[in-house]
Amino acid sequence: MEKTDLIIIGAGPGGYRAAEHAASKGLTVTVFEQDNVGGTCLNCGCIPTKTLCHNAEVMNSLREAETYGLNNVQYDFDFTKVIERKDNVVNQLRGGIETLFQQLGIQLVKGTAKFKDAHTITCNGTDYTADNIIIATGSRAKLIPIPGIDLPGVVTSTELLNIPSVPRRLCIVGAGVIGMEFASVFSSFGSEVTVIEFLKECLPTLDSDVAKRLRQTISKRGVDFSMQSGVKEIRKNDDSSLTVTYEKKGKPQEVVADVVLIATGRAANIETLDLDNAGIEYTRQGITVNDNFETNIPNIYAIGDVNARCMLAHAATYQGLHVVNNIVGSPDSIDLNVMPSAIFTSPEAASVGLSEDACKAQAIEYTCHKHYYRANGKALAINAPEGLVKILTDNEGTIIGTHIFGAHAADLAQEISVLMCRKTKINELQDMVHIHPTLSEVLIG
Repeated sequence: MEKTDLIIIGAGPGGYRAAEHAASKGLTVTVFEQDNVGGTCLNCGCIPTKTLCHNAEVMNSLREAETYGLNNVQYDFDFTKVIERKDNVVNQLRGGIETLFQQLGIQLVKGTAKFKDAHTITCNGTDYTADNIIIATGSRAKLIPIPGIDLPGVVTSTELLNIPSVPRRLCIVGAGVIGMEFASVFSSFGSEVTVIEFLKECLPTLDSDVAKRLRQTISKRGVDFSMQSGVKEIRKNDDSSLTVTYEKKGKPQEVVADVVLIATGRAANIETLDLDNAGIEYTRQGITVNDNFETNIPNIYAIGDVNARCMLAHAATYQGLHVVNNIVGSPDSIDLNVMPSAIFTSPEAASVGLSEDACKAQAIEYTCHKHYYRANGKALAINAPEGLVKILTDNEGTIIGTHIFGAHAADLAQEISVLMCRKTKINELQDMVHIHPTLSEVLIG
């Protein structure tokens, strides 16, 4: 049996960053990964998606060329080069992780790791043990139980990222982050995009006012949204196209597409772990953990999507760092209650902390400070006047949340996230000097 100080199952953002941090603290580390290092985020999530998002932004800018005095701009769109560039970015970053492991002496074992008991992991016929074990197996696309879900042409985001050509007609089931980002990207690429969403509004974790404005902006670019609609069936037609049947406010509707993307959420990867052998408690949502991400079995932890607390790559990263700090007895000031997030549509949306909807639901008294991009000099200079910032404060003026829609929303929300970690008041933010002209000035009005 092989023994190290720490075993990590999964080499995604939570796992590989925890391994790096643990090695820097002097721990010996073994990491198990059944697929490519980097996890969903690097291989079929955040990074490849954002690579396509940038391609879409470039194309959108070219369509506005006359605004900048560039007349008669013409180009040919080679989608194979788009995919090639995406793959190159992924491969470069994947190679960087493997090199980092080698430099730090982290043992990487390729294969499916399973619990033999609460102290033993088995993989490829070899048993391993460690003083502490971190489960970081991430998540996968969750498919809804409807007839036709397994038909050719019905795909998840993983398959869509490797599609050989741009579909003429794309139907997206689900208007969460994944659905909205792909709707924005493929409409820019030239697809006729239809989005079907069961809820009243897209992006339910985002402020409803901001979400509505984002949806309306994307709709103006040609994306057709059917809200409050439930998919009933997908069937294949004689010409190999797909018909999606759905019900909207009690009325049956249909849309024909060449590709159907199922973007109805994520499910924790727990099935292959044999958790019962270790006595680890879990539900259908994921592994049960306490506030230090420790399971019911001492010295076994679960971080990232697999615990279903917050399905964001950076959440997994900082949960992992916190766990390692806990293992080595090194206090930290990581505040996982302040968790920024972003939607990389065009334009972007981003948020951190409470929304107006959440404040109302929890009967929290608040003040909303609204600022508009159209009054910002830099926004007008870069032809990005469409945007809104909402900063929420409590009765003492302390910032408790912000929701943003507009250019570089993610960067602006990050500034507010930093301030929230330091319990900053709105008047203190307004007293902080901001460079002129920048989009960041929109935060201070």
